[in-house]
Amino acid sequence: MRQYKVAIAGATGAVGREMMKVLEEREFPVGELVPLASERSEGQKVEFMGDEVTVRRLKPDSFAGVDIALFSPGASVSREFAPHAARAGAVVVDNSSAFRMEADCPLVVPEVNARDVELALKPGGRRIIANPNCSTIQLVVVLKPLHDAKGLTKVIVSTYQSVSGAGQKGIDELETQARALFSLGEATSSKFPHRIAFNLLPEIGKDSGNGYTEEEMKMVNETRKIMGLPGLAVSATCVRVPVFYCHSEAAHLFFREPLSPDEARQILREAPGVKVVDDLKEHVYPMPLLGAGNDDTLVGRIRTDLTAPNGLALFVVSDNLRKGAATNAVQIAQVLVHEHADKLSARA
Repeated sequence: MRQYKVAIAGATGAVGREMMKVLEEREFPVGELVPLASERSEGQKVEFMGDEVTVRRLKPDSFAGVDIALFSPGASVSREFAPHAARAGAVVVDNSSAFRMEADCPLVVPEVNARDVELALKPGGRRIIANPNCSTIQLVVVLKPLHDAKGLTKVIVSTYQSVSGAGQKGIDELETQARALFSLGEATSSKFPHRIAFNLLPEIGKDSGNGYTEEEMKMVNETRKIMGLPGLAVSATCVRVPVFYCHSEAAHLFFREPLSPDEARQILREAPGVKVVDDLKEHVYPMPLLGAGNDDTLVGRIRTDLTAPNGLALFVVSDNLRKGAATNAVQIAQVLVHEHADKLSARA
């Protein structure tokens, strides 16, 4: 099997490390791994496939001979360095928000719109593929099969997002605050605007100017783009919760045609990347405890929405570092090697 030279920009971060783990688990054909990070991480060692690999400093000339570059260093760094990787011949899969809404960059969830990668690979294409926002990814893998069956018209979603969505600093802040409070000490905040331990923060990202936060508008705009439904009615409320891993979502979906809970369960059982976990009488439903470390999107509490005809309510959980970031990026890379290998030679 052909082997590929794969770079990871942001290799020492939480998502970068998870990317390496997922590449191993999925037996991706990595011939050479190039871990890249900022100057302060240069020279560190990361483990991959039983070997220690030295982290190199991310520079414009870091991508010679690279076939696929997985990026997760933050939007500003991606904007600066992803074009360098693409010009060197690599195909970039970027996990930041930098390119998601640009018309000539596909925004891809393989279970939903894998064909869209072709936009980046056509002659003159930018060779940059955007990985969607974590909360959007888990939503659309559930929306897609239901939409195909009954025609989606409106989505109202409330999220319960873990602190790992804010990176390692978010994880550290929850742990530090919880330890301080249990020791009868004082919890101070730096990453979040208020204490996150034993609290909820209905604010993720800045005000977009319309009363919705940036995270909420990402869900609106990215869902429409991925689903190919520019006029879809979407409203989101995004809340940070004191959970380390996994995002949860309560979604109310409305369709052109009636859709019973039993029919929805059957559709979702057959959907790729989805696992139905739904037996309220036995206290079986999606929870972060079940989702952490898994790649499936869990869906349950499937029931008729009582407020409108043709409505459905359900609860969705997914690991935001895996399917919400690293796994989705690696799945895109798998689409590239399985279906577009002829366009992957950085030396072509």
